[in-house]
Parts: sequence; structure tokens; C-alpha cells
Amino acid sequence: MPQSEKHRRIRSFVRREGRLTRGQQRALDELFPRYGVSLDDGPLDFERLFGRAVPVTLEIGFGNGAALLEMARRHPDENFLGIEVHRPGVGNLLLQMEKQGVENIRVSRDDAVEVLARQIPDASLARVCLFFPDPWHKKRHHKRRIVQPDFVQLVRRKLVPGGEFHLATDWEDYARHMLAVLDAAEGFANVAGPGRFIPRPASRPHTRFEARGERLGHGVWDLLYRRTG
Repeated sequence: MPQSEKHRRIRSFVRREGRLTRGQQRALDELFPRYGVSLDDGPLDFERLFGRAVPVTLEIGFGNGAALLEMARRHPDENFLGIEVHRPGVGNLLLQMEKQGVENIRVSRDDAVEVLARQIPDASLARVCLFFPDPWHKKRHHKRRIVQPDFVQLVRRKLVPGGEFHLATDWEDYARHMLAVLDAAEGFANVAGPGRFIPRPASRPHTRFEARGERLGHGVWDLLYRRTG
């Protein structure tokens, strides 16, 4: 991709750095070199990265890492890659991995679109999770939403045939946007049927973020799509 085109791409995130605790900074300094990956590493070989050949789940925008950590704990026989641009969240996840002895997670701090395009091999992911992405709720910001036709096709290419794309949001307007984009996408089948959401699956960990939304009366919409062909 030409350099000028890269600069023109609308990003779906803003780096709200926040304040790092001493523990989070230590985790970034000491643990990220062990568990982290960067764009400079080039294309990823998952078997080499994890030391074993088992299914890989990618979570995009893992926040403080609670859901990713829980999924990895529930499935020690699988591998997990998480992407998050905000350093406090990355530091928190690394600290919890250390505290709980979780070894089957690797972490990226780079732009998810670039990681998908440049580092993740085609047909290599069993599952992609996108939980509670920034809804960019103002209409003039809708172009920043990560769920767009080009992004969906990028995800499709990275999934194995039969692989799953699981999305969740607590913004109904964004949920219906996701539903329209995914239902129209070539190479995906809506597991719930066209125009429908799935009931909240037990496989998606219940996080403090979601609990807070429930206390405020927010709904949550889950979507599950399977790569066809």
C-alpha cells in the first residue's frame, strides 16, 4: 500500500493513553518482550510463536483483557492473540497473565487492521472476537466504525473455512449497522439466520464493562457469523 494511502486511511480508534501504574509499566518493560509481538516481527508463524499447533482465536480491542484472559483460562488447549492499542490495558493483561500463570496468550499493541493485513496468514484463525468496539455514536463519526465492508472481508480471509466471527455491542444502532454489513458480506453466513442476533452465548465472558452497562439499563447484542466456502 502506498505511503500516502496509509496516511489517508480513517482509523477506528484514538489513543487515549491514560495513566500507567507502576505495575503496568513493569509489565510492559519485563513481560511484553516475552509475550508481545510487533509489526516489525513481520508475518507470524503461530506454531513457532506459541510452540504448538492448535486453533488460534484473535480478540480485537481487548480493553483491560478480562474477556481474553478468561477465554484463555477456559481453553488451555487453544492459543489466543489479543490486540489493544492502549498501553494501560496491555499492561493490566500482562500482569494478570503473570499472576494467574496463563501462558497461551500473545499480545499486540498495533493497529488491528495493519496486523491483520500484514502479519496474520490467510486461513489461519479459528475465531475472531470483536467485543464492544468504540461505537462512534455521533453520525458524523460513523465512518470511523471498524465494522465496514472492507474490514469484514479482511477478517474473512484470515479465518479458516468454517471459522467464526463473533461480535458484541451495547449500542443498538451499531448492532444494526453490524448486522446489515455482515448479512450483506460475501463469504459469511449468519448463524442465527438473516437479520437476527444470537442469544448471549455462555462462551463470551461476562466482564465488568458489561455488568456496568446492565446496571445502567443498556442492552447487549451478540452476532455470530461463520466463514463459508
